[in-house]
Amino acid sequence: MSLNVTAVLETPVGPWDFTVGNLLVVIVILAVGVAVAKFLALNVRKALAEKVPKNDLELLAKIVYYATILVALMVALPNLNLDLSGLLVAGGIASLVIAFASQSVVSNLVSGLFLMVERPIKIGDNIGVEGISGNIEDVRVLSTVVRTYDGVYVRIPNEKVFTSNITNYVQNVARRFEYTVGIRYSDDADTAIRIVKETIWQHPFALKEPAPSVFVDSLGDNSVNLTVYIWAPAREWWGVRTELLWQIKVALEENGIEIPFPQRTLWFPNGLNEAPGKPPE
Repeated sequence: MSLNVTAVLETPVGPWDFTVGNLLVVIVILAVGVAVAKFLALNVRKALAEKVPKNDLELLAKIVYYATILVALMVALPNLNLDLSGLLVAGGIASLVIAFASQSVVSNLVSGLFLMVERPIKIGDNIGVEGISGNIEDVRVLSTVVRTYDGVYVRIPNEKVFTSNITNYVQNVARRFEYTVGIRYSDDADTAIRIVKETIWQHPFALKEPAPSVFVDSLGDNSVNLTVYIWAPAREWWGVRTELLWQIKVALEENGIEIPFPQRTLWFPNGLNEAPGKPPE
């Protein structure tokens, strides 16, 4: 007795309108879908292992895994010749409800993926975004965690980070800062400029290239104002800025150049002719 394969494949399965052959096709498609899903999830873990925190990486891998299986299921189901109209209607309504409810979540997820690809910010960077400044502690799938300079924990949704103007204070190698230093009108400006430059050059983190710039910028009411431009490594910028200002003040005073106090000269056109000891009327 020979086995008729064609007849077996065309045998109806129970009361449903599909055959054994249709069922085998569905099983094969789902098996391939599961294999592809595992392959994609594994490669996502390997590719982002050092770029994404472990918890967020697992979440992303699961999203890729189940999304792939869902696609395989959508490809397989038509082979069962089932009437899915009612299911599709219900699924469509549910999808709309879920879409409206999770719109911000999806937006933050997509923005997080774009941030991971573009990488305008990294963990440890000093940034300013949406009026918040501080150090980045974590870049997650849905949000970015910033520790402000006074130690406050701030969680910013990735959508807001991605669509806002980001100021990254350490993205470039060097960063410039400036001082305004006032000297007396009786002091020699050229000597003061030389002293300021020498003080800057002695600092180990003040860059020689780009070179510092010191020049007379304005003639104020009480002083000749020198503008000082200094470049420093971006990650040493704050320390250099806070140290050099005092060093410049000390160096100028050691050479007899003082930073003047605000003062006013009063001029009386007719002089003071009151008698000594007599109060003015």
